[in-house]
Amino acid sequence: MAADEKSQAKTEQAKGKVKEAAGRTVGNERLTAEGRAEKAKGDARQAKEKTKDVFKH
Repeated sequence: MAADEKSQAKTEQAKGKVKEAAGRTVGNERLTAEGRAEKAKGDARQAKEKTKDVFKH
């Protein structure tokens, strides 16, 4: 389960980076903001998983 959550976090981060870069390239502020939000969501998920790992051991 934890590995699945970690991979999902990495996927969200990557998708967010791509969306943000695409939004900047075409000058679409909405797409850039969506990318930043998705990247932040992935960062938060990853931080949660790291915290769980610290307390697990």
